[in-house]
Amino acid sequence: MFRRISAAAMGGLLLVASLTACGGDSGAGGGSDDKIVMGFAQVGAESGWRTANTKSIQEAAKAAGIELKFSDAQQKQENQIKAIRSYITQRVDVIAFSPVVESGWDTVLKEAKDAGIPVILTDRAVDSPDTSLYKTFIGSDFIIEGERAGEWLKKEYEGKPETVNIVELQGTTGAAPANDRKEGFAKVIGTEPKFKVIASQTGDFTRAKGKEVMDAFLKAQPKIDVLYAHNDDMGLGAIEAIEAAGKKPGVDIKIVTVDAVKDGMQALADGKINYIVECSPLLGPQLMDLAKKVVAGETVEQRVLTEETTFTQEQAKAALPNRQY
Repeated sequence: MFRRISAAAMGGLLLVASLTACGGDSGAGGGSDDKIVMGFAQVGAESGWRTANTKSIQEAAKAAGIELKFSDAQQKQENQIKAIRSYITQRVDVIAFSPVVESGWDTVLKEAKDAGIPVILTDRAVDSPDTSLYKTFIGSDFIIEGERAGEWLKKEYEGKPETVNIVELQGTTGAAPANDRKEGFAKVIGTEPKFKVIASQTGDFTRAKGKEVMDAFLKAQPKIDVLYAHNDDMGLGAIEAIEAAGKKPGVDIKIVTVDAVKDGMQALADGKINYIVECSPLLGPQLMDLAKKVVAGETVEQRVLTEETTFTQEQAKAALPNRQY
């Protein structure tokens, strides 16, 4: 639903709009008669992936001529809910957000629906059984990502009879990528008894927490063969802990991660990570295209997948020079 503002009022709002787009939550909407206004509630800035995701969304909005009202939830669901309610009050044309966790969104999404404002989920899903509360979900299949990590591990240890002790750095508790990457990985390695997850704990998708938890794993577990980290940043933090313990990452402890951000790819090229499953953060252009369609009342697919791959050490070396994030 487009908001209508008189020409006279518009003149006084132009400067404010130019300052608030792609910045903070401005508190009052602005935009010309034919400009789409999007309210976007981001998870936070917890990782290199998230930073690249935010940049992609901001740049794509500018290129598409969409006014973006952006808020950073600092990884707190209550902050996202507050931002979404603010966007409803401001009568934006479309709301998009990447949910901090899967559960607890029905009430605020119903408020948006009742206000006639379409909602697009990006990167992460919600577990609501009422799929009419949002128009579409664009992002990766996190279960497949976990399966790809598990498949690499099975191939790496194919024909080797000894027990493989695995520690797992999970993402934020309750988040869709954490739940699904764990599920997909467990599904694949669970077919062979020799693979044993001896410790699994959240690292909140951050480098600092990944280092802290890995340090605890190393002190508590006498033999660790493999680290599976739900994102590169936690894996990079774990590498610091492994090196501080006098071990060689990628050799003494094999490491598989998810994301393929530049720092992770460099660690893979250097042999400190053994395998990375890609999860692209560059969702901005697809998101803006979907926003235009849903605001125009067009029918869109309820699930839009991003195209992604996997990387070995040699593939990382080849991809690094042109890596965008």
